[in-house]
Amino acid sequence: MTTLKITQVKSGIGGKQYQRATLRSLGLRKIGQSVDRPDGPAVRGMIRTVAHLVKVEEID
Repeated sequence: MTTLKITQVKSGIGGKQYQRATLRSLGLRKIGQSVDRPDGPAVRGMIRTVAHLVKVEEID
């Protein structure tokens, strides 16, 4: 199974409340922080919600 490395590159301040909540549910709190999540439809949907705030890399 593929793993995704998700890095926050912009702040959630000034964004909509559901976007800030999505960042928190991904485990991101600070700019520059990275988390590894298994690839799946739920995680892909969360990434799509905050695509303008994060950078995504695939890890094997």
